Amino acid sequence: MPWKERDAMDLRYEFVLRSLQEGIPFMELCREYGIAPKTGYKWKERFLREGYEGLKDRSRKPATSPQGLEERVVCDIIKLKQAHMSWGPRKIRSLYGRKHARDTLPSESTFKRVLERAGLVQKRRRARSRDGGQLKSKVSVEKPNDLWTVDFKGWWHLSGGGRCEPLTIRDEYSRYLLCVSVPENAKTGTVQVEFERVFNKYGLPQTIRSDNGRPFAAYNAPLGLSRLSVWWLALGIDLDRIDRGRPDQNGGHERMHRDIAWEIEGKVSGGLKHQRKALEIWRQSFNNERPHEALDMRCPADLYEHSRTPFKGTPERLEYPDGYIERKVHSTGTISLKGSSIQLTSALKGWHVGLKHLGDTIYSVHFARLCLGTIDLSSDSFCTPKPMKGGGLK
Repeated sequence: MPWKERDAMDLRYEFVLRSLQEGIPFMELCREYGIAPKTGYKWKERFLREGYEGLKDRSRKPATSPQGLEERVVCDIIKLKQAHMSWGPRKIRSLYGRKHARDTLPSESTFKRVLERAGLVQKRRRARSRDGGQLKSKVSVEKPNDLWTVDFKGWWHLSGGGRCEPLTIRDEYSRYLLCVSVPENAKTGTVQVEFERVFNKYGLPQTIRSDNGRPFAAYNAPLGLSRLSVWWLALGIDLDRIDRGRPDQNGGHERMHRDIAWEIEGKVSGGLKHQRKALEIWRQSFNNERPHEALDMRCPADLYEHSRTPFKGTPERLEYPDGYIERKVHSTGTISLKGSSIQLTSALKGWHVGLKHLGDTIYSVHFARLCLGTIDLSSDSFCTPKPMKGGGLK
């Protein structure tokens, strides 16, 4: 006996009265009236709570909607979106909730409808996924400063001439943006000064992940060592590099760069001074206001903590375990060992390496915690370990 064969209110009233009688199985009664048990329980509960009025149909209109919102709420939503044009409805809703904690928070779909009707939603094309997926990192990221990621954002032309190429440093665990600077150039000395400033402020990370470009790595050097990465090793920082041509292995950092391109690149007039100021304001907003879905809609500043390993300056030389032979690397990138001149890399010039005798004419070469390879005095040759699949070393 479906509802449509008689007046719905009469049928519902009849149904709930019979359901309250003893000896009538509820499931059989639902089958008799041609309704699902869930629907039957709904009408029974409404009748017990509200009486006959509870059996009336209710509006299917959402509890909150753009039409039902106060003008003040709509204006506040639009103002927040205009201040953060690249943010989606979920982030705008999270920010609204923090700024208006005492107000009833409209649903995410309501925020979306408000922004769509205001013409403030621009749909982005979804990037096509690549076969093979992302390689697993060698680093276990469990807390702040376990891993920092670094890269140069692609440069853009300035209206008055010249170009802007930001250097970005980011904590992988918290997504906290430690640095968005615009150095004069990408030379090792210039970038090292930027890192010294960041290290002095935040301390040292356990590992730094970079690509294979200069000044982070050197294409022709053993293990890709550059002067900058050698300095990181001397400070006790481990290295982690993505594979060549695989920026997706540093996906979070690349996504942050896309946000800079979307919100800053080409949108700020003036020279480098104005670009630097705009980028720093953007960094503060990114860290303290912008919620992240991967952080359960928290902000990076809610999770980030300064490193417990302070920066104490660059060590004059490194110490090696007892039994190791120490040799200083000459300006040419060579060391002297038992009358032979062995070529290592000029990236190590001025530093001492540790040599461990493995037997006969073979010595392993170490710098900080990294084994660089082996020396064979029978041929005066230096060989680096071969990379294994997944990024390790043999």
